[in-house]
Amino acid sequence: MSIVLGTETEYGIAVRNQPDFNPIVASSNVINSYAGKRARIQWSLDEESPGRDARGFGFADTVPADVETGLVNVVLTNGARFYVDHAHPEYSSPECSDPLSAALYDKAGEVIMARAVASSRALMPQEQRLFIHKNNSDGKGNSYGTHENFLIAREVPFGDIVSFFTTYLVTRQIYTGSGKVGSENGRPEVPFQITQRADFFEEEVGLETTLKRPIINTRDEPHADSRKYRRLHVIIGDATISEVQTYLKLGAASVVLAALEAGSLPDDLRLADPVGSTWRVSHDPDLETMLELADGRSMTALEAQWQYLEWASKFVQEGGVPDEFSGVIELWEEILRDLERDPLSTADRLDWTAKLRLLQGFRDRDGLAWNDAKLRLADLQYHDVDPERGLYHRLVASGRMQRLFTDEEVARAVTEPPEGTRAYFRGRCVAKFGDALVAANWDSLVFDVGEEALKRVPMMEPRRGTAERVAGLLDRCDTAAELVRELEG
Repeated sequence: MSIVLGTETEYGIAVRNQPDFNPIVASSNVINSYAGKRARIQWSLDEESPGRDARGFGFADTVPADVETGLVNVVLTNGARFYVDHAHPEYSSPECSDPLSAALYDKAGEVIMARAVASSRALMPQEQRLFIHKNNSDGKGNSYGTHENFLIAREVPFGDIVSFFTTYLVTRQIYTGSGKVGSENGRPEVPFQITQRADFFEEEVGLETTLKRPIINTRDEPHADSRKYRRLHVIIGDATISEVQTYLKLGAASVVLAALEAGSLPDDLRLADPVGSTWRVSHDPDLETMLELADGRSMTALEAQWQYLEWASKFVQEGGVPDEFSGVIELWEEILRDLERDPLSTADRLDWTAKLRLLQGFRDRDGLAWNDAKLRLADLQYHDVDPERGLYHRLVASGRMQRLFTDEEVARAVTEPPEGTRAYFRGRCVAKFGDALVAANWDSLVFDVGEEALKRVPMMEPRRGTAERVAGLLDRCDTAAELVRELEG
């Protein structure tokens, strides 16, 4: 197993006391205000193919509209991309080689966003206030995405991914949701639900990410050697702030995909109604809803997850993944056991139960109905990236939310790239040769070294460009021209 993974998060944005609020302009201001070292460069679309469909059809030459390609685009020294996408500020983490690192760099994105907000506020009129939330719904019928990316072997038939991964994604919501008051998108009314995204999924399989959202996304854009790799673009998942939850979300999916890749999942547990099951799982914080399988059996989401855990545990024990994944299995079992005993017993590790406990406390104290505006405000404030305002941050400060990382570890991840992927090369080049960088994308960098032609450095293999391979090279090169000469030589 040679895993590469990462996250993409579109953050919610709002400005108080700005009647002509334009989310594109506001998002651009946030990106431009970030004071950390970065390279503001063109994002190269030469290798981009968001319209290519894994099912063998689609528009291979489709190019996103300008607003979706980052009119304001920044590449950071930690190897991440920070830009405007779908009228939201987006942080796309650097590629990581394990789920713990991926969770760390996802958390670094929150800090980067909070710093950018603070800098942006300093330039605004005093009566206006900018807010950024790491969430997935504005409560007005609009949802924005948090996507997970997993690089897997191209030889895995896409039909197997649909068959074996769909039910896992639907039922994992019980530990990947961040919680939400009410429902949207024409779904049945509920006071509180587990996830922010479930109401917006309408198809089992498809290419879209903003309309008719599918459980399994078919975008076939590996950002790597397409003969070897497939990037599974997972769009059904919430923006999680809990470090423990983000680690579990990424780690459990990694192990299940590795088992699928190895042919070690003995049953697909295919659902009779995957789309309906998606919002039914989310609408049941008591975790008691029975889901009908295609073969006539029924089970709860919790029972399905116990089954996936059993298969994943056996796979790990047989040496299917590196030793560090044993921690994922232990956490997965711990969370399922506590959810089975009492969902609220996970409120120190899962966002949706932490939020539910907070909101129930407000209701008990003030006699609030679930549709009270104060609860909706608290729901939103949980996700505020401002450490002074976010309710999640208050839980951490009071010791009521577990962490995996120290502030120092997160601070390093804000500025330094992960060492186990090509993100190391990208981040170090931004830090050392940023003035010579002209363009970039995930699989290449383009330098101006003072010659007639620009120099493109391909990076098609995600597990190259690591600290072990290129740290010495980067240390001894004083200019981009020297780097390119050494690479060419």
